[in-house]
Amino acid sequence: MKLWLISQDENTTWDTYDSAVVAAETEDEARRIHPAGDYWNRPEYEGLNGWCKFPEQVEVKLLGEAAPDIEPGIVLASFNAG
Repeated sequence: MKLWLISQDENTTWDTYDSAVVAAETEDEARRIHPAGDYWNRPEYEGLNGWCKFPEQVEVKLLGEAAPDIEPGIVLASFNAG
């Protein structure tokens, strides 16, 4: 399991996520983790969820190896409340 920094600059208004640290095996898996949870799997929320509209707009940077007991998913998210 690896740690990844995911970020986006498509949606930069209030009440949006700008980045998160996530645990995933691959870059593609990291790109598809939504900072708020499982919203990518719920089409009714697409583009209305404080993140960019499409996973392809997510930038991903490898940070390193996760500790053995880290589960896949969100480790820490940055939310800009307004």
